[in-house]
Amino acid sequence: MAGRGAVPEVIWARPERAGRGPRPAYTRADIAAAAVRIADAQGLDAVSMRHVAAELGCGTMSLYNYVPRKEDLYELMVDAVSGEHELWEPAGDWRADMLRVAHQTRGLMHRHPWMPRLMSPVYGFSPNALRYIEHCLACLDPLPAAYGTKIELVAMLNGVVTTYVRNELDTAERARSLPWSEDEENAVRIAYLGGQIASGAYPRMAAAFESDPGPIDLEAVFQRALERVLDAFTPR
Repeated sequence: MAGRGAVPEVIWARPERAGRGPRPAYTRADIAAAAVRIADAQGLDAVSMRHVAAELGCGTMSLYNYVPRKEDLYELMVDAVSGEHELWEPAGDWRADMLRVAHQTRGLMHRHPWMPRLMSPVYGFSPNALRYIEHCLACLDPLPAAYGTKIELVAMLNGVVTTYVRNELDTAERARSLPWSEDEENAVRIAYLGGQIASGAYPRMAAAFESDPGPIDLEAVFQRALERVLDAFTPR
């Protein structure tokens, strides 16, 4: 809980380092890069002001002169990773451009597996995030829709990508924690599910499995999910 008299502020609206004194020894980019290195190697829970300060070789208290709150540190991290988005000259095909954006975002989140946990509108207006949104809106120039609708499209597409990647990462993490192979785990579960379907208690699910009994193509599912979002915004 914020202390009495505290007022909200945006990290980007304050000087790089509060107070007077010598030239700052570190930039926000330095601090963000250190935090991202820690999160990439050890996970988001390993990111702390003390750990980042140690990575930089400075005292924890001195780091607060640059980053007043841990939430600000998270915002710096999200902005740093947002800067990895490739911003190309739109091709004039808004669907193709937005599909490219979505696949790029998926790859970015896999490079930084902690990112889905920090995906929030709160961190959506940092300098690099604003450049990303502006790029998306440029890709959407050919779409005859209001800008509010286009922002909604970008948000929905990001939501699908974030949810999908989070499931991929959770599945991979669970597989790594198993005392047996993932194939052995899947075989047991498929056998159990087959028995339940064969019992006759779930006729609709049985019909679904009979119509498409093969393994699920997760890449195709991802692509269809993206296409269906774009379909909802395509003029009729």
